[in-house]
Amino acid sequence: MTIYSLFIFDRHCQCIYYQDWHRTRPPRPGSTTLPHVSPAVSPSPSPSPSSFPTPTPTQQRPTSQTTTTTDRTPWTPTLPSQSQSARSSLAPRTDSFMSGGTGGGALGAGGEGAPPAAAQPAGLPFDEEAKLVYGVVFSLKNMVKKISGRDDSFLSLRTSSYKLHFYETPTSYRFVMLSDARADSLRFVLRQIHSGPFLEHVVRNPLVDVLDSKERGIDSEAFRGAVDALVRGLSVFN
Repeated sequence: MTIYSLFIFDRHCQCIYYQDWHRTRPPRPGSTTLPHVSPAVSPSPSPSPSSFPTPTPTQQRPTSQTTTTTDRTPWTPTLPSQSQSARSSLAPRTDSFMSGGTGGGALGAGGEGAPPAAAQPAGLPFDEEAKLVYGVVFSLKNMVKKISGRDDSFLSLRTSSYKLHFYETPTSYRFVMLSDARADSLRFVLRQIHSGPFLEHVVRNPLVDVLDSKERGIDSEAFRGAVDALVRGLSVFN
């Protein structure tokens, strides 16, 4: 069995934690992702102008005002030699090459002479991916309640490629784990993550201000390490 990734959503429907193990394609950082959600997807802070060093007056090199008198030969223009004229006549026409003329290669049209485009990472940005995951969970929860009543609850979703495992705490924190389609129920793993590392390193940690915060994720390396050790220690993990 393969465990792919783990999402944690808070009561404000924000993704506050993400970790993956067997993801074939790295996630793309999103523009609206909260900081400290994951080192792979959180936006890196842009350096402020004040962070760049400014030269001090002592660091600036003084401009010399002294001039040295030397013997200078007056410059006289020289005409290009015959060999230079012959070489310039054999050079390709740049205007016809760039405009896609006959025999040019057409850089602007994407011909053989065009440089390779920069490889863009495929897939959705992480913030859009997290919204889709939460949207699926939210929709299926409402559908189960409307069809089966309040006594029934949404537990998991299986497709031909993966299986989504869901666990919700009494304080409305949602734990979502993705695994391969052949996996059994992993709700017990999500329950262990909540009752163990989450309570110890997040809820009872005064340095982690995330329970009612809408501006940052779970900033705790101890919690990330404990979750990683718990998942990798499972007998079903490979």
